[in-house]
Amino acid sequence: MAAKRINRRQFVKISGAAAAAAGTGLDAMLSARHAPAYAQGSKLHLTRWVDFVPAGDEVLAKQMVEAGKALGAEITLERINANDLQPRITAAVSSGSGPDIFHLLHNWCYLYEKSLIDVSDIADPIGKAQGGFYQPVVEATKVGSAFRAVPHAIVGGQIAYRKSMFAEIGAKEFPKTWQEYREAGKKLKAKGYPIGQTAGHTFGDAPGWWYPFLWTFGGKEVEADGKTVVLNSKETVEAIKMAVALWKETMDEGGLAWDDTNNNRAFLSGTISATNNGASIYIEAKKKPETYLTEKGEPMWKDIVHADIPSGVAGGPFNVPGTFTDMLMGYSKNLAASKEFLRWAHSKEAFDPWFTSQQGYSCGATKVWETHKVWQADPVLAPFHDLPAKGRLVGYAGPPSRQAAEVVTKYIVVDMFAKAIQGMPADEAAKWAHGEAVKAYASAS
Repeated sequence: MAAKRINRRQFVKISGAAAAAAGTGLDAMLSARHAPAYAQGSKLHLTRWVDFVPAGDEVLAKQMVEAGKALGAEITLERINANDLQPRITAAVSSGSGPDIFHLLHNWCYLYEKSLIDVSDIADPIGKAQGGFYQPVVEATKVGSAFRAVPHAIVGGQIAYRKSMFAEIGAKEFPKTWQEYREAGKKLKAKGYPIGQTAGHTFGDAPGWWYPFLWTFGGKEVEADGKTVVLNSKETVEAIKMAVALWKETMDEGGLAWDDTNNNRAFLSGTISATNNGASIYIEAKKKPETYLTEKGEPMWKDIVHADIPSGVAGGPFNVPGTFTDMLMGYSKNLAASKEFLRWAHSKEAFDPWFTSQQGYSCGATKVWETHKVWQADPVLAPFHDLPAKGRLVGYAGPPSRQAAEVVTKYIVVDMFAKAIQGMPADEAAKWAHGEAVKAYASAS
């Protein structure tokens, strides 16, 4: 979908910057067809991940050109692998130079808080104008009383599965519990249709699977006080035991080395029957119906549906909302222009073309997008609509914190399961993870 062309006056009207014009003479400059002095000649640099829905990146590329013309600035949109984002921002913080704006995820702004600009003057008006932010994204970005990032979108996970394969083993509906999933998975793997998940160091699919898995057994990283680490519990040990059984009996055991792209490719090639993922697998299959086919030569997208992660003894289903945010760096020499750009980029008029291109892969960070027409377009994508409202952030049951951000960044919970899958006894894996989490909470306090 092409981005709507905008001129400088529309840009300022959309961004809300006209409210500040009285003090800066901005209206006069726009009337004279000059870019504002603080933006004219500026070079803004944005770094974000390569979208799993390519249409979204296409929209952004076009919008950057239009926004640059309207703002009178040269805007560079740099897209890199999401797993490279943290090394990149760490290097930028260390050197005191780099992109003006980073598009990051999870609760990472807690790690970089001291290097980020307070963007409450941008985020607060956006939230008020768009029905309010979802609570998880507020918790992920608001450190103390200040927004350290502008919430952009939320990507949730559902299990994408091949309904014909599950029907072949006699499953009339998707398993609701882990034991049911285990029994179905055994039959699927025996037929050459294993389930596929990652237990590797990758940004989305790994925490998006293993944290909810832990929670369904009653395991948790820390108590509600955000200080008392409780990973080494009988609940955690039971979760680990089931994880090992599921891995050996139902899953593609090569998943230990997978990143967020491997399970997509495995599913689309027909080598796995199910995987927890965003909506990108289905969207890609639907986009290329002649490329991705079932064993019978029919379009695969017609055989894909979505379901919640199974529940456990402690309830469920649970999910980790992938909170994507824009962080304005303190070292930026283009703060005024960057803020102007962010006001526009998060406005309804600018966000709508990108959101539409996502087709349900991304939810908006604000509640106004709940009633968008995109949710009526395809019932197979409807399950993603409600994920932002019922998600838990990594670090549960504690509040968002630098400590919780360090634990997810170091993949401590993911590695706990991976070590057990590779042979470490369940109780030893729990003790190891507990010890590592204690170190993280102590070092980050």
